[in-house]
Amino acid sequence: MDSRSKVGVAVFVWRGGKFLIQQRLGSHGSGTWSVPGGHLEFGESWEACAKRETLEETGMEITNVRFLTATNDIFKDENKHYITIWVEADWKAHEPVIMESDRLTAIKWVTFQDLPSPLFEPCWQNLRQARPNLFV
Repeated sequence: MDSRSKVGVAVFVWRGGKFLIQQRLGSHGSGTWSVPGGHLEFGESWEACAKRETLEETGMEITNVRFLTATNDIFKDENKHYITIWVEADWKAHEPVIMESDRLTAIKWVTFQDLPSPLFEPCWQNLRQARPNLFV
C-alpha cells in the first residue's frame, strides 16, 4: 500500500457555454462522471498536465488554462488520498472522442444544471463546498 497522497488535475473544458464530462471505467470511480484529468507528473505544471491529459483522453486541444480551486479528496473505501487541482480552459481544436476506451465509456457536453449522475465523489462534493457559485 502506498500511503502517500497524490496530485490530480481536473479540467473543465468550456465550449459554447458547456463543459465536457466523461464517464469513468475501471476500479477507481467506475461508472461515475467527471471532467478530463489525471495525475500530475514530476516537474510538470498544472497547465501542461491539463493540456496533456485532455489530449490523451479526448483528442482535444485546449487553451487559456486557469486555476479554479483545489480540493482535498479522500477515498476511504479505496484507501486513496488525492489533492485535486481544478482548472478550467477553453476548447481550441478537434472534436472530443474517447481515446482511452479502457478508461472511459461516454463523453458529452453539459452545464452545471444538467449534470449526469452519479458524479465522481467525493471530488464533486468537495468542489461544491469550495466553489458553490458554480452550481447556482
